[in-house]
Amino acid sequence: MVRGMRYAVCSKQIIIFILLLALLPLQLVADNSMESEEFHADEYIMEHIVDSYGWHITTFLNRAISIPLPVILFSEGKLVCFMSSKFQQGTAAYKGYAIGFTQDTKGKIVKLQGEHANFTGTLDSNKKYALSPVFFDISISKNVCALMISIIILCCIFLLVARTYRRNPNKAPKGFQNMIEMVILFIRDQIAIPLIGAQKYQKFFPYLLTLFFFILLNNLMGLIPVFPGGANVTGNITVTMILALVTFFIVSLSANKHYWIHIINPPNVPWWLKFPLPLMPFIELVGALTKPFVLMIRLFANMVAGHIIILGFLGLIFIFGAMTPIAGILVSPVSLLFYIFMGALELLVAFIQAFIFTLLTALYIGMAMEEAHIKSEP
Repeated sequence: MVRGMRYAVCSKQIIIFILLLALLPLQLVADNSMESEEFHADEYIMEHIVDSYGWHITTFLNRAISIPLPVILFSEGKLVCFMSSKFQQGTAAYKGYAIGFTQDTKGKIVKLQGEHANFTGTLDSNKKYALSPVFFDISISKNVCALMISIIILCCIFLLVARTYRRNPNKAPKGFQNMIEMVILFIRDQIAIPLIGAQKYQKFFPYLLTLFFFILLNNLMGLIPVFPGGANVTGNITVTMILALVTFFIVSLSANKHYWIHIINPPNVPWWLKFPLPLMPFIELVGALTKPFVLMIRLFANMVAGHIIILGFLGLIFIFGAMTPIAGILVSPVSLLFYIFMGALELLVAFIQAFIFTLLTALYIGMAMEEAHIKSEP
């Protein structure tokens, strides 16, 4: 009886927490709508998807509350460092540097030219400034900061689990340690060994684990609307491109001679498809190059699409509210329900995309190391 009451109280607390978490993005949208009379859904969505030089938290009393991040530039032969708060949410310049405000430079740091080369202060929207791009920008942006946070979290998790194993080597794992071990064993027994082989998987197993937990953690952090979540790391095509390129180089460097022979001189293929026009080798080579491209686009597109749909549902409240307040009030419950549904769906997608990326990586590695099983015709 007492245990049942505890479960009921716990369930109510979880439901209340989920509802509060769901209402946080509504507050963010409301803050955005307070800043201007007209709500622009497209600008709001893009602001929360693309990278930025500061970590915006919320807006309180028409004042933006954000975490400034280091701006590191190498321009005109010198290193320039300052905090992103100097830009004052993109409305000011500092020592001649500013956030681009033209269509071509929007969201990027630019250098003011001419009489404003060393200008520090608020930018005049009615003036036209001569701009030049900053070619070497190594600033700590929002996504870079989120990457560092996720790396620290992963290191803490696995160091904690490893310490527990060292302390109790003969004791069965339990709790969080048991959950991590269950995931590791699943990746080993259901992905690495079947696709790569029991004799060869050990060399690639650490990379597969790193891929899975890195993608999963950043997917989950992207669903949290407050700091340290909210950064769209796996929805940044640069991040997914690097992950895909690392997989491509591992596959290429680990491939045996049979893999390359199959690409250069496919067996059991008519000679006229290989000479004088190397049609089949060209198709096989394009297929090998397409594999990392598919990995990159799949993860990027799925995570970006989910964020756009969720933010779109929240934006409907203020789009209808701009027509009439009653319409905004009536649409709010429907938008909130769709938001919760899409949030649950995105939670599932976060696990699925981490699993698929790891699965396909193991599949490509296994195919590159597979021994020849097709005999050439005599």
